[in-house]
Amino acid sequence: MSYRRGWIAVFLFSLAMINYMDRVALSIAAAPIAKEFGLSTVSMGYLFSSFIWSYALFLLPMGMLLDRFGPKRIAGWGIFIWSAATALTGAAGSFASLLTARLVMGGGESCSNPVGAKVIRQWIPASERGVVTALFNSGSYAGPAICSVLLAYLVTAYGWRLSFVIAGAIGFVWLAVWLMFFNTPEKAKWLSEEEREKIIRERETKPATASATNSQEAQGLLALMKTRTLWGLALTQGCNVYTQYLFLTWLPSYLLQTRHLSIGKTGMFAAVPYAVSVVLCILAGRLSDMYVKRGGVATGRRRNAVALAMLVGSVILAVPFTTDLTLLLIVFSVTLTGIASTTSLNFALLNDLLPSAKDVGKAMAFVVVGGNVFGMVAPIATGYVIAATGSYDWAFGIAGILLVLGACITVTMTRRPMVAK
Repeated sequence: MSYRRGWIAVFLFSLAMINYMDRVALSIAAAPIAKEFGLSTVSMGYLFSSFIWSYALFLLPMGMLLDRFGPKRIAGWGIFIWSAATALTGAAGSFASLLTARLVMGGGESCSNPVGAKVIRQWIPASERGVVTALFNSGSYAGPAICSVLLAYLVTAYGWRLSFVIAGAIGFVWLAVWLMFFNTPEKAKWLSEEEREKIIRERETKPATASATNSQEAQGLLALMKTRTLWGLALTQGCNVYTQYLFLTWLPSYLLQTRHLSIGKTGMFAAVPYAVSVVLCILAGRLSDMYVKRGGVATGRRRNAVALAMLVGSVILAVPFTTDLTLLLIVFSVTLTGIASTTSLNFALLNDLLPSAKDVGKAMAFVVVGGNVFGMVAPIATGYVIAATGSYDWAFGIAGILLVLGACITVTMTRRPMVAK
């Protein structure tokens, strides 16, 4: 049987990759931007966080629009808006215009995770969901890996403004290909009939309980919010995303200020842990599929893999005690592998425990909002921690504690399918 649905994984991987390239572009260019506009660490913290404000604000409306209009149109409009905003960041002449561009970018990017979850539910058999979700999420780490090297070179050689223009232009290339080729499996002309039938037959999970059997119709966001599981997924995501945004926003500055690396060397150093996490995250997704297949996808066994991944990520607690650069590189690689795997596994767990595909957009949006409430705080809190202590030690300590807390949450709060009583 052909595996043309693999192209869907390529689409999703590259969508997430471009999304995170545009997010991390500001972090790579932070030093020259702060110097040009005279910004303090606290001001940079707010600027780093700003795109998450609009991102979180638009997530739930975007999820509802996605469930109504489908991923082709919503992803198209989303990447158009955020790519244009990224490119226009290069023309910013003040802190206010930088802030505005980041807010517009965040609003556009709010489509990405809900679109990914919706497309995976439409296109991927349930037994393959973990690895494809991992591929999708791995793009979030491939983007910073590539961006750390490419944009660090552009910033050093040509200045920070051109780096934003090039980052934005890449999104328009993806948009053109998406509009030409993407459709639902029922309508995709490039899909064989045999593969189409397999996808449609196997994309829904078998109910784990009798109560779930009659829950294939959409329940709506308010009904889903009455379930303990949805809140557990959202809180788990929040504890994980805090560390993700600590890395995305402050890692280059940490390496410049504390480890005294140049912008070019910072880019290379930051790229390695992201690249390692891409490979290991995909492997973790594959192993989780094998693990849940034995007991049934809808049982929610994947929560154990989520908890394990968060405990792996909590090795970030060792950063303040690590002086050797090689060992630091290993710690960062393990940490990023843990948080990358947590995100993909948590997203897959959401689909495992959600009875109706009609609720995917709004449920995913809610979970991502939960994550980004914590993510919104991370850059700002880190700025204040650095200003108050003169050190990054507590910034890493807070992140590690949250990862341990998240592991406890996922094993206690995600034990049942999302069926409102």
